[in-house]
Amino acid sequence: MNLSFNVNLTNKVAVVTGGAGVLGSYWVDALAEAGAKVAILDLNLENAKRKAKELENNGKTSLGVECNVLDKESLKKAHKIILENLGPCDILVNGAGGNNPKGTTTKEYLFAEDLTEDKKDIITFFDLDQKGISFVFDLNFLGTLLPCQEFAKDMIGRKGCSIINVSSMNAFTPLTKIPAYSGAKAAISNFTQWLAVHFSKVGIRVNAIAPGFLITSQNEALLKNPDGSLTERSKKILTNTPMERFGNPEELCGALLFLASEDASSFITGIVLPIDGGFSAYSGV
Repeated sequence: MNLSFNVNLTNKVAVVTGGAGVLGSYWVDALAEAGAKVAILDLNLENAKRKAKELENNGKTSLGVECNVLDKESLKKAHKIILENLGPCDILVNGAGGNNPKGTTTKEYLFAEDLTEDKKDIITFFDLDQKGISFVFDLNFLGTLLPCQEFAKDMIGRKGCSIINVSSMNAFTPLTKIPAYSGAKAAISNFTQWLAVHFSKVGIRVNAIAPGFLITSQNEALLKNPDGSLTERSKKILTNTPMERFGNPEELCGALLFLASEDASSFITGIVLPIDGGFSAYSGV
């Protein structure tokens, strides 16, 4: 990976939850390229080890660790492994997260006939599944809070330590259909600000990035039709994105490294940085 600017994270230990995921893999690459020793935490141990091996083959120091971010004992076990093999955590990237269809409506708007007609293929607001909504909130919000509880202990009183959470442009303006995910990401933005204030006296900076719409292997089928043309939802997205394009995963890495670097952002804490081509700033008129 070619970095857009020089960031020196040599001898820093970076812990990335969801580190073997679609976006997490890019963040792991960027941190390793900047010299950090990277712990790749993932629910899937095989994927975490595979990514770590890839970095090691390129001369980087990395460790794949199995971890469930919603399980305190799993986090403690992962933490112990990291301490024994890499050392205390300097940088925590809370990359684990995601949505669930059970917290998603079928249509953007509710119409009266959606409630009176027998339409089994329609999920309205009133049909949203409580467990599905809880899953989304737990994975995103608790899956950020619990790793902070575990790994921030390493950072207290040590110079150059920071936490980077992953919010979304949904937190600025909620998207249609996905109330649980939008609400969970808004909670992460709020928590980022709260934690930045709470940790301000012990030298830990806390910030977040808020990715916009990116095309990845994970969501390409949702944004493009089988023939490669854009879906109607994609057209709406681009109409409301001043830069008139989707982002690339690599375009998140500069912001991540900027916030991780004490040299670059030592007086920055409590911010949520949109990386969205202007989507969150555009009113539509």
